[in-house]
Amino acid sequence: MILPVFYMKGSAHKSKRWDLLLVAFFLLLSAALYFLLRQGQTAGAEVLVRVNGQETARYSLAEEGEYALNGGSNILVISGGEAWLREANCPDKLCVRQGKIHLSGQTITCLPNKLTVTVVGGEQTVDVVVG
Repeated sequence: MILPVFYMKGSAHKSKRWDLLLVAFFLLLSAALYFLLRQGQTAGAEVLVRVNGQETARYSLAEEGEYALNGGSNILVISGGEAWLREANCPDKLCVRQGKIHLSGQTITCLPNKLTVTVVGGEQTVDVVVG
């Protein structure tokens, strides 16, 4: 069946409008979820370094410095209340590209070196009160 040209244009226009509305809805939903999930995070006080699941060091976010981790396989930098890995000897360097962390619960992970750097401490909030 051959449809008139004006019907096809109108149908395509309606489809495009619904596509745009659907994209806008998901953008708003993702923005709302992002702000809702970030609301509970507070600035951390220190970073906890673990190698192969075992705690190896803790460093204050208030004290600036550079630290060789895991026998020198990773270089941790703390500056301006933030921590990041500047260097790593792993092949993909994903841990270096994870960027700076400063909020409680944020983690940098280097899987090849079995290393995690997690921000801990800071203001504690009460999630559940059992009485």
